[in-house]
Amino acid sequence: MDLGLRGKVALVAAASRGLGRAIALELASEGMALVLCARGAAALEAARDDIAARTRADVHTVVADLSDQAHIERVAAEAMSRFGQVDVLVTNAGGPPAGVFETHGWDAWERAVNLTLRSAVELTRAVLPGMRARTWGRIINVTSIAVKQPVDNLILSNSIRAAVTGFARTLANEVATDGVTVNNILPGYTRTERVEQLAEAKAAQEGLAPRDIVARFEQEIPMRRLGEPEEFAALAAFLASTRASYITGQSIAVDGGWIKALL
Repeated sequence: MDLGLRGKVALVAAASRGLGRAIALELASEGMALVLCARGAAALEAARDDIAARTRADVHTVVADLSDQAHIERVAAEAMSRFGQVDVLVTNAGGPPAGVFETHGWDAWERAVNLTLRSAVELTRAVLPGMRARTWGRIINVTSIAVKQPVDNLILSNSIRAAVTGFARTLANEVATDGVTVNNILPGYTRTERVEQLAEAKAAQEGLAPRDIVARFEQEIPMRRLGEPEEFAALAAFLASTRASYITGQSIAVDGGWIKALL
């Protein structure tokens, strides 16, 4: 299937590892040029070199902390300087720390807002005018299954990612007539460092081994296994494509059936 992405430009956040890196590789395989950002320079360079070698894509990297407004502005400015436009934006951020309500003071809530909500809002603000002017664009937010079915011990993620969902659903209506779609993808338990961290935090809380927590995760999933990053990335590529032009305002889970809700 030709997704119609060859020659377009994608900006993918938190792309040095995990879901962001998998999405970047998938988009590059479809012939897109990429701007990748992440906080760690070494991991980001390794991702760039690997993706470029495997796909021959033009990949530009920017080391940035997306909880910092100045860094967001620099990422957007470098994308425009290098390629002149951004056709597909993938917002993504490492999840806030695990913990119950009493474990997080307001400073933790503020950091979570800046990292997860503000980064999505301000990256969108930076690239949306160009998308509207060209009457074509795709905004894809990586959120979490927690926005449809809250996960125990993740009050920050449950709350702030839900705010991203509300932002995206409202924006989708505002830009629908401009040829810009806005969708959210909800990863379930996927084989990434984030899930390893959650398992370690839960294991420490319960006095178990992390592998025991991962086994519990797998038992909660109807498919009885963790997802793979490339399975998640395949949906991102489709939502970015010309084929997905009539899909907007949606929150779609890639979770092996974990969410039990009907919708």
